[in-house]
Amino acid sequence: MSEVVVGIDASTTACKVIAFDRAGRAQAEGRARYPLHRVGSDGFEQDPRDWWRALGEASRALAFTHEVAAVCVTHQRETAVLVGADGEAVAPAVVWMDKRCAADVEAFGGDRARIAAVTGKPVCTTPSAFKLRERLAAEPPAGVAGMREVHGYLVERLVGAAVTATASAGPTGLVDLVAGAWHDATIAAILGPAARGWSWPALHPPGARLGGLTQAAAEHLGLPEGTPVVAGAGDGQCAGLGAGIVAPGRAYLNLGTAVVSGVIATDYVHDAGFRTMLAPHPGHYVAETDLQGGTFTVTWLVQTLLGGDETRRADLEREAAKLPAGADGLLLVPYLAGVMNPYWDDTATGLLAGLRGAHGPAHLYRAVLEGIALEQRFHLASVVAATGVPLEEVVVMGGGSRSDLWCQLVADVLRVRVRRASTPDATALGAAMIGAVGAGWFPDVATAADAMGGDLGATFTAREAQASFFDRLFDEVYAGLYAAVAPRMQRLWRLRQERVVG
Repeated sequence: MSEVVVGIDASTTACKVIAFDRAGRAQAEGRARYPLHRVGSDGFEQDPRDWWRALGEASRALAFTHEVAAVCVTHQRETAVLVGADGEAVAPAVVWMDKRCAADVEAFGGDRARIAAVTGKPVCTTPSAFKLRERLAAEPPAGVAGMREVHGYLVERLVGAAVTATASAGPTGLVDLVAGAWHDATIAAILGPAARGWSWPALHPPGARLGGLTQAAAEHLGLPEGTPVVAGAGDGQCAGLGAGIVAPGRAYLNLGTAVVSGVIATDYVHDAGFRTMLAPHPGHYVAETDLQGGTFTVTWLVQTLLGGDETRRADLEREAAKLPAGADGLLLVPYLAGVMNPYWDDTATGLLAGLRGAHGPAHLYRAVLEGIALEQRFHLASVVAATGVPLEEVVVMGGGSRSDLWCQLVADVLRVRVRRASTPDATALGAAMIGAVGAGWFPDVATAADAMGGDLGATFTAREAQASFFDRLFDEVYAGLYAAVAPRMQRLWRLRQERVVG
């Protein structure tokens, strides 16, 4: 009987469980969905018990015929839940996209510079810590004894102990990234002094064995009791690993609901231009950027604004490809979901400049794709400046990577070679690579990535005429546009809150 490692991907809306062999080939797959609950205009919650239910359903659907060497969890990041002494939720989990803490973050009087330097995360609505801080103040549940991120919550049920991965805990904004330990001063500053006495999961580096499946967990997953569980990492880090990004000089770019890119750094760096994560391989870091309005913005245009579907999107794609670079003078700053790096402004909104009566839907569609590519140039310039390592290649993945037009625009705007990831399951594959190291198949993740990664897909290179145009568009217009109007946009946001009707 051949061996497999199992990558468990607990994303925002579903749990996917995939068994991979030593060559990175998927041998079996199961999936189960769970609901995402919207609370008001800015709140998003989930029941953590749904994560556990879906994990069991997805795993049992595999009907394993292979020997499982190890399982490893990757997950939606920044989502976290307050738990009691037994590790079970005492309130709904607050999901990564929740922004109810915006006012609290704006008023936060702690040492912002120190927190950013220690955790690699500027003070904003994104880290779990500020979401939980707001929940504790607004709706303090009884019996709070700790918090768990998604990895920690699931692994505690798998092995029966409060343990998690450093690379999974880092996005909470409560971990000293250099020490690889919970940071007491930051915990006290954000969650209050009493939180120091909570039950905090023991931290272990990715690839470490955390224990074996308990009898109850084994029955729930349909796997043998004692199957090794290996410490994983967040979905962004694992997606990069699954795409073969294990050393400086290359970046992953996930053109998903949010556009997330990351570059490996061998030394700890932090900067307002990005957030820093722990890499899936110990001793390394990820300088990561995040634009929360990625394919979300495309969907907004096609479905919400135009009332179309996938057929309409395909038509827009063809029409937009015939338009000149710059969408005939139409430019979008894609902050429809606020902006993280480099401004860290949760009140930011999208900007559409250059609009004229001659512009139609295809112009707007192209402006969306170009605007996101221009924003990515902004992001990666900060990363390259901080790390001092030039960027040679970008590997794209996610739903947006299926667009040849978008991939080509990214190559033109960034002036870098763009290659499409060969697997749609890079995140689960990255978790499996970490699991393979923990199972003893490979000595490190770089070796695992080389053995299990396979070839990349189509390649896109910059076209000189288009690249030269985008150089000017970026330098002369885009780079300073939002900063020039930000005070007025922030005032507009505050006026919106007055809600004068009629």
